[in-house]
Amino acid sequence: MSISQALFLGILQGIAEFLPISSSGHLAVAQELFSLNDIPLLFDIFLHLATLAAVIVFFRKKILSLFAVLFRWIGHKEQEGDKEGRSIIIALILGTFVTGIIGVFASDIIDDIPIKFVFAGFIVTALILLLSSYLSHRKEISSSPTAQGLVTPVQGLLVGLAQGFGVLPGISRSGSTIAGALFAGVDRNTAGEFSFLLSIPAILGAFILEAKDIGIVADSIGLRPLIIGCTAAFVSGIFALAILMKLIRKGNLAWFAAYLIPVGILGIIFL
Repeated sequence: MSISQALFLGILQGIAEFLPISSSGHLAVAQELFSLNDIPLLFDIFLHLATLAAVIVFFRKKILSLFAVLFRWIGHKEQEGDKEGRSIIIALILGTFVTGIIGVFASDIIDDIPIKFVFAGFIVTALILLLSSYLSHRKEISSSPTAQGLVTPVQGLLVGLAQGFGVLPGISRSGSTIAGALFAGVDRNTAGEFSFLLSIPAILGAFILEAKDIGIVADSIGLRPLIIGCTAAFVSGIFALAILMKLIRKGNLAWFAAYLIPVGILGIIFL
């Protein structure tokens, strides 16, 4: 892999991981176009780790506050106002459990999915975004006083189910989880936060499962392209995440359907 290819794939990962357009789908298409199908899965996971670092940096205050709540909970030293944090922690655990179960059963079929299915996934993602945007505006979820800042265990299960669906190439993980949260009644801002917090254990779990192949990445790709790709994914991810959170608060996720639908149709026809 050349430096320019690694740079391009890193930027693509950083943008597509957070914008609801499916990073795995776009990476699969890029690898198909560049004839990079021999790249091991672990390279993709390294790029995901770079965007995971972007999530941790961007949501560092929220993450630290949840850890503080967790430690007080374990030590039986809860404070007033910890109830919301405990509920989010439980929702994250349950959502991760559901995603893990789906991921185990789906892992054997992901690599064999044809490229046309990826483009079909883009269209499915677009329809999800259109429907969730319509329902969020109609129900005025973001202004509901009972939903602000809270994610219940049941909502966590539903979002975990949506994230499991998002493991399929072409289906946006961020788009499906944010939409799932909105469907479940979570307010827009919290839906965005919870979606990316839920991605942390999922990405770490995938990395651990593939870590045995770390030597293959160094041999087939090289250290410099790997570092450049990960750096590009981290930097572009920070910018994409900032943009997406603004769009979520305004309820403008449906805009991405205008990109996904024509790309999906053209891909099905010509590839």
